[in-house]
Amino acid sequence: MLNPNHRILIVDDNPAIHEDFRKILCPARPGKTEVQNLKAALFDTAASAPTTIQFELVSASQGQEALALVKRSVEENRPFAMAFLDVRMPPGWDGVETTARLWQVNPHLQIVICSAYSDYSWDQMRSRLDQPDSLVILKKPFDNVEVQQLAHALTKKWLLSQQARLRLSELEQMVSKRTQDLEKANESLTLSEERFSKAFHESPLASGIQRLSDQRFVDVNQGLAKIAGFKREDLIGRSPAELFLWQKPDLADQWIEALLRGETVRDQGVNIRTQDGSLHEVQVSCSLMTFSSEPHVLLLAQDVAERALLERQLRQAQKMEAIGQLAAGVAHDFNNILTVIQGHAGLMERSLAEGKPSSKSLEQISKASVRAATLIRQLLMFSRKQVMQFRHLDVNDTLNNAIKMLERLVGEHVQLRFSPQLNIPAIYADASMIDQIAMNLAVNARDAMPDGGHVSIATSLEQIHRTPTPMDPQQRDGDFVCLTFTDTGFGMDTQILSRLFEPFFTTKPVGKGTGLGLSTVFGIVRAHHGWLEVQSQPNHGTTFRLYFPASKQAAEKTEPIVETAIRNGHETVLVAEDEDALREMVVNVLRIQGYTVLEAASGAQALELWHKSDRPIDLLLTDMVMPGGIMGRELAECLLDQSPSLKVIYTSGYSPGMAGNDATPFKGRNFLPKPYSIDKLAQFVRECLDASSTN
Repeated sequence: MLNPNHRILIVDDNPAIHEDFRKILCPARPGKTEVQNLKAALFDTAASAPTTIQFELVSASQGQEALALVKRSVEENRPFAMAFLDVRMPPGWDGVETTARLWQVNPHLQIVICSAYSDYSWDQMRSRLDQPDSLVILKKPFDNVEVQQLAHALTKKWLLSQQARLRLSELEQMVSKRTQDLEKANESLTLSEERFSKAFHESPLASGIQRLSDQRFVDVNQGLAKIAGFKREDLIGRSPAELFLWQKPDLADQWIEALLRGETVRDQGVNIRTQDGSLHEVQVSCSLMTFSSEPHVLLLAQDVAERALLERQLRQAQKMEAIGQLAAGVAHDFNNILTVIQGHAGLMERSLAEGKPSSKSLEQISKASVRAATLIRQLLMFSRKQVMQFRHLDVNDTLNNAIKMLERLVGEHVQLRFSPQLNIPAIYADASMIDQIAMNLAVNARDAMPDGGHVSIATSLEQIHRTPTPMDPQQRDGDFVCLTFTDTGFGMDTQILSRLFEPFFTTKPVGKGTGLGLSTVFGIVRAHHGWLEVQSQPNHGTTFRLYFPASKQAAEKTEPIVETAIRNGHETVLVAEDEDALREMVVNVLRIQGYTVLEAASGAQALELWHKSDRPIDLLLTDMVMPGGIMGRELAECLLDQSPSLKVIYTSGYSPGMAGNDATPFKGRNFLPKPYSIDKLAQFVRECLDASSTN
């Protein structure tokens, strides 16, 4: 049992302060004891002991002196319960620094810092001192009662704290003893037949126990047997080396050596070779233990095959996103180049008579640029930055219109069968993108069946309710239109399937494929808020299932496109294009068509030409992304405010959304995607000028 401790240290450079504390905490009360004794004699009662607490005060004028006193009190086992410290004690330590040093010697000391100034805020003291719950701040001038209350309360707190620590020490001893008893009980249980208990055998974690001497399994649970592809009885009594269990047996030897050195073996990645020869990825942890006085190894194997698959798919998705960003940037610049090539080739074709050798060369240039433009469109579709014209369409009608083209693509040696489900809902999609999907999948199916085969295309309405999957990390609920493409070709193994949608990955010979077909399909489906599922096995064909959200609106009817002859004009056109070669070609074409053309290399220059022009401008043809701080849309909005009747054509190498703007105002006739031919340019300009004034 601890006795109360009323020893108090007073630290202040002012001797008068010490005297004040003595008057407050140790007041002289003469005669009180004699009165009590007289009272006891008169009433024939025992004299009561005085109840006033007698504090023992020790004084120090500086922090260094206080530290010496505290050290001596600890050495003599007569520690101070608390201390009153002045915050300013020149020229030595101040109260805060003195407090920190005193706590290093006596961490249980309760401290009251007295201050007449705002030297430190509470937060500043907390930041400098590690024990704010043992610290009180007392402002000068202080009230006598307040000092007495602090002295009584903090000395009592010191006593209670010491008692609590003593009790905690006793409890820790009890816990330690109980722990030792439990460890002995556990050792007894471990030595018994309870090691083959239900907890071991039914654990979801694959587990095995090996003798350290020969590393043979003395027991395994069903989880380890299932991963290895063996029966339990086939594993017990045999070592991993005899079973060829580990893909790299030397790793198992390293685990044993580490355990014998007293090191831990945790979460070691390794592949288990199953009975059929396939590899299964696990993380192994091992520990040493003793059974019947013989050392054994407890082996735990966590199945991480699914997690590893998810990690690979995440890395693949990140890689595809990075390549998509690169593809978009390359495609934008390349489309500008292709537009110049196509434009000048078209101009030269017009100026040369047919039959000349140079006209044949120009024809080849035009064809090559068209093929290059097709490749760029695939890149943009893969990166989901291609300009798309979405509408509510009947997927059965779209595929019916594409069947003839698909039959020519696959050839006569491949039979194509289309089985549409009638009366399925529309989907909100781009018809040309659906054609692109069908074409890419049909070509892949054809190449997988060089000796002929069957391709089945079907549509169906499915109601989906499922959680996210590795191929589609979104929860799906509702009606979806499913497009199914099945072939009877070579099929694919798991290694190829894991890289199937990787851009530029192909199993075709050099020169037979770009490796963008399926990555393009992947990009299109994702851009339509859908997902894909693939099933394939070697020599058993392949099935692609593509899911699109069903639309709640009816399919829109499409009007046939009527081609019209290109007509010249006389209007004034302002061309804003920062690519010099492209701007020069566009200006040349429009002037040939009879238009008056003003050309600007930036939005700011276009505004300057607008204000300086001595004639009204009828049409603005502007690139969407230009240097100088004024984009194409901002330029158009500024000019439309001044002339609402102005016609505008936007042009770009990728979708309007890539410029950081909403694509809605650019849908329809006023957006001209790059690359374009001179005929397309001339026709587009004429149609825009002839259209109604509503913009």
